[in-house]
Amino acid sequence: MKKLLYVGFAVASLFTSCKENVEEWHPNGPQTPPPGQEAVDYGARGYEVFNLVQEYYKAGNLYKENFPVQSGDGTYSFLWPYNCLTTGAAFLSDLGYETEYETLIDGLSYYWMDQSAVTAVGGYGSSTNGNTGSADRFFDDNSIVGLSLLEAYERLNDSKYLEQAGKVVDFLKSGEDNLFGGGLWWNESLKNVSGNESSNKPTCANGYAVLFLLKYYTVCPKTEKEDVLNFAKRLYDWIKVNLRDNSDYCYWNSMDASGVINKTKWTYNVGVMIQNGVCLYEITGDEAYLNDAKSSAKGSYTAFVRSVSGIGMAYPDHDPWFNTKLLRGYIDLAEYEEEVRSYIDVYADFINYGYDHARTAEGFFYEDWTGKDPKRASQLLMQDAVIESYAVLALYYNEND
Repeated sequence: MKKLLYVGFAVASLFTSCKENVEEWHPNGPQTPPPGQEAVDYGARGYEVFNLVQEYYKAGNLYKENFPVQSGDGTYSFLWPYNCLTTGAAFLSDLGYETEYETLIDGLSYYWMDQSAVTAVGGYGSSTNGNTGSADRFFDDNSIVGLSLLEAYERLNDSKYLEQAGKVVDFLKSGEDNLFGGGLWWNESLKNVSGNESSNKPTCANGYAVLFLLKYYTVCPKTEKEDVLNFAKRLYDWIKVNLRDNSDYCYWNSMDASGVINKTKWTYNVGVMIQNGVCLYEITGDEAYLNDAKSSAKGSYTAFVRSVSGIGMAYPDHDPWFNTKLLRGYIDLAEYEEEVRSYIDVYADFINYGYDHARTAEGFFYEDWTGKDPKRASQLLMQDAVIESYAVLALYYNEND
């Protein structure tokens, strides 16, 4: 059942989270569909998939990695899909849906690893035994968890989430060094390991660290602000200098331990850098950052969105969570660049095509929203992408009604 529940200024954080002292905003009125599209209750569709996840993936206090369970699965999911579910739940709760959000966000503690003889600083492990974190610790994972903690701080007004986010800042600092002029490594255990492709400084680790640091900056104690903002700017500049393709203003994947660039491009990397440009502009007033975001938005739409026969314009047919992050970048930029509103409308058309044509008998989405290939529909992460996408589209269209 949908409840009419509003959560302070938290809903506004979707659009203006790097602005301090923003006005309170609440969703209201019918959701306006993109031109030519029938009215869709985006929030209801996201909540439909969220409830399917509760029915099929729940494993005690946590969740399974796949449904049905796949060979090699652990008892519980990796940190990444669990954490992404908390973000979808946060935005659904903004719309008034009951998600047991506080219980979900507190479940992140099962992935935490304290400082020890092996780990010099606390951080979130990529796996859990149901009590504590384990396995490798990734700097992108920890930044994304940090963002979730800040979402919780906004919505639940409990300082413990802000304090825990501060510990993530400490973990990120442990990942930076001066090799190649700075930047964070991807994996704590694989810093500067020659010949190992997983030893790299990627856009994802650095980009999400910037976004987390900028949002932490808006709420952290004054004594931390200068250091946090300088850290974020330093990482932003490193990414721009080393990993931006100036032909389209999208971003390459990574630089490895020998300085070689992996020139693969992913939607989430450019998406987070669009968000970072907007945030830095809102914090500093420097229009150069906003112009970076605008250039990347235009370049990314050209690079990633293509016409598919019988479907129309479509985003990549793989890694939908990555596409969700590009959507988030477009939504953040929409206030400043009218053109990106059409990009958002195309995304809405695409996910709605998937709703009708790319789902299992239980109702779970394929990875491929064109419906041509049912691959990876078992993964929790694929469903997280749908939940978050529908929730943020609902909030976006409500605001722009």
